[in-house]
Amino acid sequence: MARKQPVVRTLFVTVLAWIVGLIMFFPIFWTAVAALKTESDAYTLPLNWLSTPWTLENFGIVQDRSNYALYIRNTVVIAFLSTILGLCFAVPAAWSMAFAPVKEPSISWSGKRWLATIFLTAFVVGLGLYALNWDLTNRAALGLGALIITTVPLTLWVFSRNTTDALLWMLSTKMMPPAGALIPIYLIFTRNGLVFKDWGWIDLTEWNLMDSFWGMVPLMMLLNLPIIIWMLFTYFKEIPDEILEASRMDGASLWNEITKILLPMAVPGIVSTCLLNLILAWNEAFWSLNLTNRYAAPLSFMISEYSSPEGQFWAKLSAASLMAIVPILIIGWFSQRQLVRGLTFGAVK
Repeated sequence: MARKQPVVRTLFVTVLAWIVGLIMFFPIFWTAVAALKTESDAYTLPLNWLSTPWTLENFGIVQDRSNYALYIRNTVVIAFLSTILGLCFAVPAAWSMAFAPVKEPSISWSGKRWLATIFLTAFVVGLGLYALNWDLTNRAALGLGALIITTVPLTLWVFSRNTTDALLWMLSTKMMPPAGALIPIYLIFTRNGLVFKDWGWIDLTEWNLMDSFWGMVPLMMLLNLPIIIWMLFTYFKEIPDEILEASRMDGASLWNEITKILLPMAVPGIVSTCLLNLILAWNEAFWSLNLTNRYAAPLSFMISEYSSPEGQFWAKLSAASLMAIVPILIIGWFSQRQLVRGLTFGAVK
């Protein structure tokens, strides 16, 4: 029988929760108020919320100037397609790690030995390319071969690890600052990796991934893939192995086991994973500002249009920010029960 909580403690926790909630909501409230004011009133400190007139003209200006419908379409396409594509890769990976885990590394090398092998290989390949003056413009096959040779030790290290090490390695990729990978990814987007140029039978010299859905969707998927795999792995581990073993004894194939047994049982976890990935992809700003311009630019790029060297247009900037966050706030509000249920899935035995 559960113990009854003291009234004072319950009241204290409730008041504390409301205070924290109001502090977290206050920036959104301030943005909404500034969006409903003129530029001159938005700059007034302290903000005269009641004495100055309210207006909706900022929202009309944002729509006329920025074509809000185009930006929200791009955001929806990138967020939803990256989420669906991520599930296609994450579900098999999470199933493998949850129900067919690797207990021991397949190659019993120490970390120092792996590190020395990886760096030595990269050094030798770089030395060889330096001897060739690094000119890979007309040597696509040579550049591709150098890329493969360089990544072979790193690939072997990843695939030789046990399940726990692999999960930690995948999650550690989210800890790297995005700016650390900006230059190589930017070059891949603009120059196709510096090696995929004129192959003779196909010419890619004029084609690049910059400001396109072909580049942004896979990038957003790869950025959030470690989190998707980790969350799905956690949910799948809560499903008893005996259920899947019984399905195999009944003659279920691997495809039927995943689609008809595993996925229906993990719906709360899958939905919460999709919602979290959707929010992360929707709010992504760093890569959007650096890799898009107009055609595939999401809402985060639209917000940046109202920041210029001449100054900050606070009212219009607030209106654009509010128009960008309202759709995802509505989605989160109506799906909060499912999100909480999925995030706490398996927390209580």
